[in-house]
Amino acid sequence: MTQNNFLFLGDSLIADFDWQVRMHHFEILNHGLPGETVQGLRNRLSTLTKTLASPDLILIMIGTNNLIIEDFSFMESFRQVILTLTSNYPAAEVITNSLFPCQLPWVPEDMIPRINSTIETMTRQTGSCYLDMFKKFDPTPEYFQSDGIHLTDKAYDIWAKSILEYVSFLIEDNQAVNNLCT
Repeated sequence: MTQNNFLFLGDSLIADFDWQVRMHHFEILNHGLPGETVQGLRNRLSTLTKTLASPDLILIMIGTNNLIIEDFSFMESFRQVILTLTSNYPAAEVITNSLFPCQLPWVPEDMIPRINSTIETMTRQTGSCYLDMFKKFDPTPEYFQSDGIHLTDKAYDIWAKSILEYVSFLIEDNQAVNNLCT
């Protein structure tokens, strides 16, 4: 029996995993699209929000393909994605995932941590949540496939477990707040 609708948005890192098997307590709505950029997600949000019932939880993992095409100026579009989701689904918890430490030779070593810091700040400003997965992964074959971008099964297991732990924390925190307010 499912408890909540959980919408996943992003690129192939979202699309390429069977989240439902790992998160059977939720009804997973996987709208990951291989090759998706932040701007692409922003552009298709109007169609998605018209067709999707209100989810209880939303996870966004986007930005890797922007790095691949050397587009480092996607933060305003990212902000618009979050604002559109929080506006269309005000009761939903929006969780923004950090970028992973992927291996792209043209991306300076400090670039992804700087982008993640900006994403984290943006989540606070928009009232959404931030899930930092960058620190949980070393850029090694244990976690990344040979392309240095896509995840191994072990990495997906860790990511899925981290999402579930984070969601459990959010649910407990919300229940505590509700108990204080009643």
